[in-house]
Amino acid sequence: MLNDSPGRGKIRLTRRGRGALLLTGALVAGAAVAVPFLLLDDSSERPEALVVPEGWRTAQVYEAVDKALGKPEGTTKKAAAKAKLKLPKEAGGNPEGYLFPATYPLGEKSTPESLLSYMVATAGKKFGASPIAAGAEQNSVSVYQTVTIASIAQAEAETPKEMGKVARVVLNRLSQGMPLQMDSTVNYALNRTTLNTKAADTRVESPYNTYARMGLPPTPIANPGDEAMRAATSPPQGDWLYFVTVKKGDTRFTSDFEEHQRNVDEFNRNQKQQGKNASS
Repeated sequence: MLNDSPGRGKIRLTRRGRGALLLTGALVAGAAVAVPFLLLDDSSERPEALVVPEGWRTAQVYEAVDKALGKPEGTTKKAAAKAKLKLPKEAGGNPEGYLFPATYPLGEKSTPESLLSYMVATAGKKFGASPIAAGAEQNSVSVYQTVTIASIAQAEAETPKEMGKVARVVLNRLSQGMPLQMDSTVNYALNRTTLNTKAADTRVESPYNTYARMGLPPTPIANPGDEAMRAATSPPQGDWLYFVTVKKGDTRFTSDFEEHQRNVDEFNRNQKQQGKNASS
């Protein structure tokens, strides 16, 4: 969170992707959608800092940089394709997962290329630390795969404790040769965010469809922060294979499929009741 600063604005963004431009004495709300819509008044000065929140997708970062620097839509995406970002070979040039969530200062000479390079360099420093490498080795995955697991945990969980359990579910499923079946990866394939994944969605033809394909998706599905990385490198011990958020603040983890089905049934009943309440 950033404090007000006299004379200049700051982009302030919450963890779950809600965007806002904080101006001296005024708060201009953005939209809570997959790609944020940051409202910048033409008369306002360039913000002095851009905050990239944990869990944002690369497309969201691109748009935020365009808005913050006053560039035409798509400028940062094009810059990323040309910039020589220092990404791991496994990334194949895709910076997803490596635009590290942090506060980045904006100066008069800031460009999309310089901001993206700064973000990737920050990720490289963070992910190159010995605890990350040690955790990845202990879990029998690479550092890049650890970033992918962290991105899933970031997208699926609401709290650091839940992130650790989600990461453990991912590792347990991988070790048992089970498909991950994560809604967050399907949402990534469909370029959306939703709680209601339908059967048809799980049949989408995409390498990110972990219902139809085994193993981890080919890249991270978001840019995880410190908490998610800690969860992915040092998840709690447990035999969990399933989880569902029955209602806000009530996510249930289990290794028993029948228990999981009962939890899913309760989730569906809650969703149905909410729909009735909304229409009444």
